[in-house]
Amino acid sequence: MNQNNFAFIDSQNLNLAIREQEWKLDYKRFRVYLHDKYHVTKAFLFIGFVSTNQDLYLSLQDYGYLLVFKPTLYLPSGKVKGNVDAELVLHTMIEYPNYDKAVVVTGDGDFYCLVDHLKKHDKLEKLIVPDEKRYSSLLRRFIPDIAFMNGLRAKLEYRK
Repeated sequence: MNQNNFAFIDSQNLNLAIREQEWKLDYKRFRVYLHDKYHVTKAFLFIGFVSTNQDLYLSLQDYGYLLVFKPTLYLPSGKVKGNVDAELVLHTMIEYPNYDKAVVVTGDGDFYCLVDHLKKHDKLEKLIVPDEKRYSSLLRRFIPDIAFMNGLRAKLEYRK
């Protein structure tokens, strides 16, 4: 059976959680991993838009990601803020009739209701949590459906 699964990726949560583990994710290899392991035909990457990151965005698109941008704000501290939660939930539901199952990549408890809904309707393939040591306790009830990325460093680490 050919599965048609879509991935919905919280890029900020993924990037920060991997970097806190002191490695850098190879997004090209991660896209292949999602396809091979979870039969992901479309991978939506939710990301804050920063005009100086055009090269990054082009590379991610070349790797096969569909980018969904959120406008960003510059906080007084100089930090960039672009919360993608609403966009990720909305797109998961807009695309609902178009995929067999969803792969959600985040450790953020704000997605509890989305993951719960997908699970109850047999539309959750996997919840991929970037860091087993740091993720929302709200998501712990989905343990049987969680794959943690901690053991994937050898396979998915970016190497120059």
